[in-house]
Order: sequence, then C-alpha cells, then structure tokens
Amino acid sequence: MGIQALHAAATGMSAMETKLNVVANNLANVSTTGYKRDRANFEDLYYQHDRLPGAQDRASEPTPTGISIGLGVRLTSTQTDFVQGSFHQTDRELDVAIEGPGFFQVSDPSGQVYYTRAGNFNINANGYLVIGSSYTGRLLEPPISIPQDAIGISISPEGIVAVKQPNNTQMTQVGQIELATFINPDGLLKLGENLYQETDASGSPILNNPGQEGLGLLRQGALEGSNVEPVHELIELISTQRAFEMSSQVIKAGDEMMQLVSNLRRY
Repeated sequence: MGIQALHAAATGMSAMETKLNVVANNLANVSTTGYKRDRANFEDLYYQHDRLPGAQDRASEPTPTGISIGLGVRLTSTQTDFVQGSFHQTDRELDVAIEGPGFFQVSDPSGQVYYTRAGNFNINANGYLVIGSSYTGRLLEPPISIPQDAIGISISPEGIVAVKQPNNTQMTQVGQIELATFINPDGLLKLGENLYQETDASGSPILNNPGQEGLGLLRQGALEGSNVEPVHELIELISTQRAFEMSSQVIKAGDEMMQLVSNLRRY
C-alpha cells in the first residue's frame, strides 16, 4: 500500500506542476491583446477494486458499498476560455475589436490561413491591411488595399472598410472584412503570436460578415484585451501550490511508513 500511495501522490504533484504552468502562462499574458485564458482539466485514474459494490457477504446479502482504492490523477486536456475580454479604447483608425464571436482571417506568404482575435492592423508597403509589423505582418483575408492618398479610414460595425480621399466629399468603399467561426473553437491549435490554426477537431471555418449568423460586430478604435482575471489566477496559483505541498507530504509520510516497516526486521 505504501508504494501505491507514493505513486498516487506523485501523479498529483505532476498534475499540479502542469496546472502551475497553465496558470503562469495566463498571468504572463494578462496584457496580451485578444488572449484567451487556458484551464487544465483532470480525471482520476483507474481503481483497484478489492470488493465490488453489491458483492454478497457471509449472509448472502449484497453489500451496500465496495472497497476501491484510486491510483491517482492525470491531465486530460487544456481548455481555452473564449469569454469576451474587456475593450481598450485607443482611437487609432486601424485598431479593431470584435464584439462577440468570430475571428479575423490572416495569411502568411505561403498562403496558409490563420485566425486571430487581435485586431491591431497596419498597412504594409504595398498598401494592404496586415496584422502585426508592416514589413512582416500577415495579410488580412480577404485582402483589402488602402489607396496611398487616403486621408481617413472608416470601418463600420458590419466590416465595411471605406476611405476618405482628397477632393472627394464621399467615403469610398475599398473592402469588406469577413469573420470566421467554428463549431468547436476549443479544437483550434494555438500557435503563439495571437494565432490559431484550423484542425480536424475545430471543424472547417464558417465565414460571414460581422453581425450575420450570430457573428460579432466590429468596434473601430478599440482593442480586445486579455480575458485573464488576475485575482482569479492568483487564487488558482495559491490552491495549486497548496495541493502540490499536500501531495509532497503524502510522499514523505509514505516514505516514513515504509522505513518503519523495513526497520521491523531488526527486532
């Protein structure tokens, strides 16, 4: 039984170490634009059944309970919480937040399409809207070109991009921003750089204009902040630390009991 206790406690320490890594990453990204916090999910391991519930006792009556000893815990998944983050007003024309479900689509030079909630756009050297640096940024999909003589950019809640040009009193529409959604956003693969990638688990993207088919609307001049709540994460940090310490105490107690048993042969 001592060995079994050591193993169960060791799985608990390993699980809490993983949870600590998740909490640390959440806290590190408390100010990351569009970041969605992760949560570690666990399940108990198999059980050693010395007596099954309902087994007959000496009087041939079914026992109300059994004897089962658990073998520990293991990590089953890390789940992303896609709850809306708070908005930060920037008043910058090319900052756009999604108010509701949906992802912006961006592509790299190879044509690979990624998805992001971060709407800090720039204009590259060729005049196209990109996410990130104007030199290394990924193109917004579908591509939207901004004329060189544009003196103002308007992005409507429905994703219509229009520009104001000299000697023209009317705004000129130059593109339409589309959003993507997934039947299982938890199945998206996190790549870093605020990017997600489609997987078999997420399903294919469902494309539409903002505000249609349940998609969110756009808010120009604002960015969506991280949905990490520092107070909640600090509570998770403390509880994780305490759980790790308790598992370590179990290992210490199990080791002392085994030493005591091994010393009995001296008497």
